[in-house]
Amino acid sequence: MAEFTAKDVMKLREQTGAGMMDCKRALTDAEGDFEKAADILRERGIAKAAKRASKIAAEGIVSAYVEGNTGVLVEVNCESDFVAKGERFHEIAETIAKQIAKVAPADVAELLASELGGKTVETYIQEQVGVIGEKISVRRFARYESEGFVETYIHMGGTMGVMLDFACPATPENKALAHDIALHTAFSKPAYLCKGDVLPETVEKERSILLQEIRNDEKMAGKPEKVLAGIVEGKIKKFYEENCLLEQKFVKDDKVTLKQLIAGAKLPETALHAFVFFVMGEGLEKKSEDLSEEVAKQVEAMKK
Repeated sequence: MAEFTAKDVMKLREQTGAGMMDCKRALTDAEGDFEKAADILRERGIAKAAKRASKIAAEGIVSAYVEGNTGVLVEVNCESDFVAKGERFHEIAETIAKQIAKVAPADVAELLASELGGKTVETYIQEQVGVIGEKISVRRFARYESEGFVETYIHMGGTMGVMLDFACPATPENKALAHDIALHTAFSKPAYLCKGDVLPETVEKERSILLQEIRNDEKMAGKPEKVLAGIVEGKIKKFYEENCLLEQKFVKDDKVTLKQLIAGAKLPETALHAFVFFVMGEGLEKKSEDLSEEVAKQVEAMKK
């Protein structure tokens, strides 16, 4: 078998854009033949995948997977809404979610480096790029290993996902309660689970802003500081009610908070151990092109 050097691997990587491990594997399979290795990468869809690395992957889905008391919520992105809605892309997202549940990676980098069916997850994704013709990227994920059960909710085919960790038995009553809270979370999008999760400096910053806002109100001119402070504390209470899940009014019955709802089910407040929700594409820049311009580009590409 012909030998090859690290420089050969780097050269192949620069030429094809494929990952280091994929280039090394291709050179090994090609017995050191550089051109054959490049062809192998193309055959495997990896070189084609690399060419799409500069594309914007701002579409996609949020996918959930639960096995036993382990739950996963993951956002996988692609380039177009058409691909995101396809069965193949949903299968890819499910495969990735199952891998996260199995290997418990610390982050996306560790996930991509993990082994899946004799190859890395990164290689698997690149192969899928070769199949569907669009860039695919794993943006973020959360994994819960619950002492009780995990409840998930996916909204409208993956535009948003919620995952809850309930530290209590998975009785039909508790599962029904968890489902209601998952729906509520998708609607209300809380920033924190409870008051204790809000950092003191965050509260102080909010208090300072509110106080200055009241002082700037002409209607408050001449009011004693004690009165202003009381108004601020009322607004801080409102801040908690709007941003902390357990303090929020239940979307199906605004006469009770989530904390009261859980207590009414004869469960401790700590039964709801944690939550997470992802809104697909939130914060990502989406590519915007004139439709006629895009069609013109496709026509020109067909002529070549």
